[in-house]
Amino acid sequence: QVQVVESGGGLVQPGGSLRLACTIPDISFTSYDLKWWRAPPGKERELVASITSDGGAANYANSVKGRFTISRDNAKKTAYLQMNSLKPEDTAKYYCNAELEMLGYDFWGQGTQVTVSS
Repeated sequence: QVQVVESGGGLVQPGGSLRLACTIPDISFTSYDLKWWRAPPGKERELVASITSDGGAANYANSVKGRFTISRDNAKKTAYLQMNSLKPEDTAKYYCNAELEMLGYDFWGQGTQVTVSS
């Protein structure tokens, strides 16, 4: 069983910042694309951000562009999601996902809760 360890969630006021981290020690980390998804209360899971295996390209949902930044530290086998200017509508459970599409490998974390509220 591949361990995907997420951290960094919590309660923050609107306009605040949080940084999520996702460590996956047991895979060939540099071979995997990394994604952050979120599941708002009562809604389906949506893709928030993704970054390619070489870190050369990142993509974002329109709702978070300019506010969130995805990055990766391959030496630490860790992905990050820096979230700034948080809004109440960012409240969700956030999930880290590592995918190696060519081989059909797809690993998920348990999720970390982010709540934006005053």
